[in-house]
Amino acid sequence: MESLIQTRPPAVLDESAAVKALAALAQAQRLRAFRALVVAGPEGLTPGAIAEQLGIAASALSFHLKELSHSGLASSEARGRNLIYRANFSQMNALLGYLTEHCCEGGACEVGPQAGCATC
Repeated sequence: MESLIQTRPPAVLDESAAVKALAALAQAQRLRAFRALVVAGPEGLTPGAIAEQLGIAASALSFHLKELSHSGLASSEARGRNLIYRANFSQMNALLGYLTEHCCEGGACEVGPQAGCATC
């Protein structure tokens, strides 16, 4: 997954794009679908595989995948007769960056396993 993240130029989100991405994740089934795509990594998943994993109807899933795609958090690619959905790690990282840009009393924070605020 890291090579996929590093090969794409970093995305920069403005407030409108951040709100759109957060709105897409602010529903349980979409959040679960997005998490399934993140776990699947660069190979992605077909809608059928996602529906089976989540135990939801394909028609409901179609709506949720459309919302994730419109927010930029997921992309789809036709592969033969199937669509393959993938998490957009660049957009996900840009959203995390937007949310943590000024998290430490107005100062920049490091994002990572040992991240924290020096003043917190």
